[in-house]
Amino acid sequence: MASNPGATTSEATGGLTAFIDQGSEFEGKLSFKETVRIDGHFRGEISSENTLIVGETGEIEANIRSKTVMISGAVVGNVTATRQLVLHKTARLQGNVETPSIMIEEGAVFNGEMKMSRPETMAKGNKPNQGGGNQGS
Repeated sequence: MASNPGATTSEATGGLTAFIDQGSEFEGKLSFKETVRIDGHFRGEISSENTLIVGETGEIEANIRSKTVMISGAVVGNVTATRQLVLHKTARLQGNVETPSIMIEEGAVFNGEMKMSRPETMAKGNKPNQGGGNQGS
């Protein structure tokens, strides 16, 4: 028999705090401080101080705000990643993005608008697509 796959996942992500497994459905507001992986279906709003991982079977219908967002599944909603957004080859993202750094693997699908901001600007809590880009000075 194979060893516990949860241990391997936890080690690979630097300490997984929560996990919504394939076949699970969750609706509401999810807030967390560490790393969360979603392989099930989530609808609502997600905010994080660290890392959100959307697995290949993950289906998210939510606006997301996190330091790092790594997507391998499907996301419908706006994504604000204050450090980095990674779209793996199986990712499907429909929504607007704001991030200082993005990596898109060949095969990933992204439909939406992207705004690249400096990390210090994002730390102030600016939200994407408000004010039509006219922040005023």
